[in-house]
Amino acid sequence: MGKIIAIANQKGGVGKTTTSVNLAASLGVLEKKVLLIDADPQANATSGLGLDVDTIEKGTYQILEHTLNPKEAILSTSAPNVEILPSHIDLVAIEIELVDKDQREYMLKRALENIKSEYDYILIDCAPSLGLLTLNALTASDSVLIPIQCEYFALEGLGKLLNTIKSIQKVHNKELDIEGLLLTMYDSRLRLSNQVVEEVQKHFNEMVFKTIIQRNIRLSEAPSYGESIINYDASSKGASNYLSLAHEIIKKNS
Repeated sequence: MGKIIAIANQKGGVGKTTTSVNLAASLGVLEKKVLLIDADPQANATSGLGLDVDTIEKGTYQILEHTLNPKEAILSTSAPNVEILPSHIDLVAIEIELVDKDQREYMLKRALENIKSEYDYILIDCAPSLGLLTLNALTASDSVLIPIQCEYFALEGLGKLLNTIKSIQKVHNKELDIEGLLLTMYDSRLRLSNQVVEEVQKHFNEMVFKTIIQRNIRLSEAPSYGESIINYDASSKGASNYLSLAHEIIKKNS
C-alpha cells in the first residue's frame, strides 16, 4: 500500500515545490514507484518535471471535482519511475466550487482510494495557504513533511500549521502523522542559518530530518530546464541532499 505524504507549509518560498519534485525524483531513482500530485494552482511542480502547463486539460482540478478517474489524468514525466497528476491555474477556482459541497475536505482522499496501492509513495505538493486545497491534501495523507527555510522568519507560522494539523487529526484524519521537519536553503557561512538549525533541532529534536538541504545554484536552475536536480546535475550538492532525504524516508518507513 502506498504512503501518501503531503509537503506543506502555508509560508511561501520555503522549498515545498523544490522538495516535492526532487524528493519524488530521488525516490524514483531508488526504484520506488512515485506519483506526484500538484495541488498548487501555480503548477510549478508540473512545469518543473518537463510538462507544458498551457497544454494541461485534465488534472488535480477534475479529480477534486470527481469528474474524472485519476488514471485518466496521470502523465509520465522526465524523471524515471515518477508520474504526475498535473495542475493548472484553473485550480484557483476549486476552493469556491467545493465550498458548499458535502464532505468537501474528503474529495482528494476519495479520489485516491483506488490508486493508492499502485505506488510506493504519493507526494502532494501543497499550495502556500491553509485553504480547502491544503485541507484536502492533509485529510488524504498518511503524513506531512514540513519544509522550513533557514531564515529569520522560519518559525513564524509554524505554530499555526501545527495547530491546523492537530485539528485535522481530531476531526478529519486521526491517522495523520508528522513525517518530519526539513531544513532547507541552509548556508553554513551564515550565522543566522546555523542559529535557525540549532533552534529547530532544540525545539523539535526527533521530528527534524537529519538531512539538511543546502543552498545550491544548480537546484534553482533545474526547474527552468523542466528537470529534477537528479536529471539536471546528479553530482551536485542538491542532488546528494535530496538522495540522502529519500534514503532517510525509505529507512523510516521500512
